[in-house]
Amino acid sequence: MAEYRLKGETGEWEVVIGLEVHAQVTSQAKLFSGAATAFGADPNAQVSLVDAAMPGMLPVINGECVRQAVRTGLALNAAINKVSVFSRKNYFYADLPQGYQISQYDQPIVGEGEIEIDLPDGSTKTVGIERLHLEQDAGKSMHDQHPKKSFIDLNRSGVALMEIVSKPDMRSPDEAAAYVSALRSIVRYIGSCDGNMAEGSMRADVNVSVRKPGEPYGTRAELKNINSVRFVRQAVEIEALRQIEILENGGTVDQETRLFDPTKGETRSMRNKEEAHDYRYFPDPDLLPLEFDDAFVEACRDSLPELPAEKKKRFMESYGLSGYDASVLVADWEIAAYYEEVAKHGDPKQAANWVTVELFGRLNKADKTIADSPVSAESLGELLALMADATISGKIAKDVFDEMFETGRGAKAIVEEKGLKQITDTGAIEAIVDQVIADNPGQVEQYQGGKTGLIGWFVGQVMKASQGKANPQTVNELLKQKLDG
Repeated sequence: MAEYRLKGETGEWEVVIGLEVHAQVTSQAKLFSGAATAFGADPNAQVSLVDAAMPGMLPVINGECVRQAVRTGLALNAAINKVSVFSRKNYFYADLPQGYQISQYDQPIVGEGEIEIDLPDGSTKTVGIERLHLEQDAGKSMHDQHPKKSFIDLNRSGVALMEIVSKPDMRSPDEAAAYVSALRSIVRYIGSCDGNMAEGSMRADVNVSVRKPGEPYGTRAELKNINSVRFVRQAVEIEALRQIEILENGGTVDQETRLFDPTKGETRSMRNKEEAHDYRYFPDPDLLPLEFDDAFVEACRDSLPELPAEKKKRFMESYGLSGYDASVLVADWEIAAYYEEVAKHGDPKQAANWVTVELFGRLNKADKTIADSPVSAESLGELLALMADATISGKIAKDVFDEMFETGRGAKAIVEEKGLKQITDTGAIEAIVDQVIADNPGQVEQYQGGKTGLIGWFVGQVMKASQGKANPQTVNELLKQKLDG
């Protein structure tokens, strides 16, 4: 992919991007308590005594959260640390009842790994993973509920998060967006996080700095809690342009935490960026080091499904799909499963086209997901089978598909009821061809005089006369035979 550069008054600038993605672990209970984690509960309805930091309450590690973190590490081709340590990250905020967050500092559960991302031009790039650690979420402060007071909801307090930290390997908004999309795809495939960015169960802190190409890294600003792939792309460019303007005017970029406002299209300062020593990390005295053996790691590995990168490779090899089509189809495991079912009934490339163009187009227009599709994979497969055996033409298939999408009915039932079966009887088609030729002597003369491009016009007339039901291949053959003869 061509190198991404931003132009300033003093020349070109390079953007350097690293991401810290917080992914809520799929589990029924929190990281150190038995309180529920379901989204949408009434404020403060899912708060245990541990979450509220009542005196004498001790944390107990949730084994399922550990398992999901290890599975995610394996899916990222990362080193698994069989001994890791929970530490206290000390800071004061109203929605942090303990006055500290239990996290992992210098001994995380997962070490270095990597992830391959697909870029818009069809190329791929490998982005390094620095670490994955487990930590508990804070509560939520709401400042818009009362004119003079802030309200606190502790339902999220203690919810298990995986913080997945990338290396500063990304160099464009597209690469940052592709990285978040790929990571979201992986955690959804393996079921370690639902990836719902709108509900906050996956969110990204984006670190952005700029430099002249080839120079050392610049000072970075961190953009907090970005909750969509589109906003990640926008935020990178807006923040990079802000930094370039400061540097070109002789200023210096502050290392700070900023908020991205998508409505105003700007980033604004939130607070100075803390360093590790500001948090006074120390091992949590209530928690022993977390230890597990090779057998546990292998059991986690055995539980992994086929991952998106493997599935993409298989789709290209087994179904003959392009890299682009395969990437689109494997981005979501539900779409991949839907496609494979459709492909059983017809040509795999044709099946890919119907899923990515016809189905996706209608789903987007109706604001539905693949899970809400009125047309099941089996029904779309049935439609492809009717085309494959020449029962209906491709043109009629699109009309049938429209009705399937509107009503949820099957293809065969619609074709039978509306009498849409393709005319394959050569005698019947020949009669229509003869009639069209007889009715249009002027066009016949032009064709035979050298205007052979008119064959398409003749085909159109025959198809119109047959209400789209004549087999196009037979029509072509008969017309050529009669007009050339």
